[in-house]
Amino acid sequence: MEQINNIQVVPCTSSNYLKPFTVHYSQNGTKKSWDFMRTHDSVSVLIFNTTSHCFILVKQFRPAVYMCEWERSKPAPPQPEGEQGGEGSTQAAPEEPKAPAEGQEGEEATNHPDQPPASAGVTYELCAGLVDKPDLSLEEIARQEILEECGFDVPVTKLRRITSYRSGVGVTGSKQTMFYAEVSDENRVGEGGGKPQEGELIEVVKVPLHEAMTFAFDESIPKTMGVIFSFIWFHNNMSPKYKISTNV
Repeated sequence: MEQINNIQVVPCTSSNYLKPFTVHYSQNGTKKSWDFMRTHDSVSVLIFNTTSHCFILVKQFRPAVYMCEWERSKPAPPQPEGEQGGEGSTQAAPEEPKAPAEGQEGEEATNHPDQPPASAGVTYELCAGLVDKPDLSLEEIARQEILEECGFDVPVTKLRRITSYRSGVGVTGSKQTMFYAEVSDENRVGEGGGKPQEGELIEVVKVPLHEAMTFAFDESIPKTMGVIFSFIWFHNNMSPKYKISTNV
């Protein structure tokens, strides 16, 4: 996870996960246009281990975060071949970049002397996954993700739906549904880590309950909004059950 090299940026001409569009419309008589990305909805799960009184999160490298950090900190990150940016360039950026398809051409893969360390693209997240299996319910997809990413086997009947919300409203408009799951060491049947055959490289991490709110609001720790929101939800709804301070 800590070694990122041979970076190659190419145009995304075809993807199973993202489809870019521009919509033209009139609003109150004013003509407008907007770039957006069609993608799958998703599920996420706040996992609490009742044996060790800690939250189970995942930690992984996110190419989109890495490239944004490069652009923010360096004057010239690599650009797709033939794309110069500026006027007319697409503003919508994909949230889940995938490896380029075989045969795509772009800049020659290389190691850039000014590229940031891999840690610039590593984030802490809730266990999550795409809703891309129409034959499965949201709960069944969430259960699969818990097993694959974190190694816990949780019956769907033990999943509590927290809420659903729109994520990336300016770019994708997709919906994420968040669940809560309590696990114990007895539920652990594997190491987790995702599916290597699908390119996943996931590290399972633990956040002690008494450190949760400090963790959530520590800006030096890169994390998703789902982590912050779910920790607040737990503090408001579940902490009294365990009679343990979440360190607000």
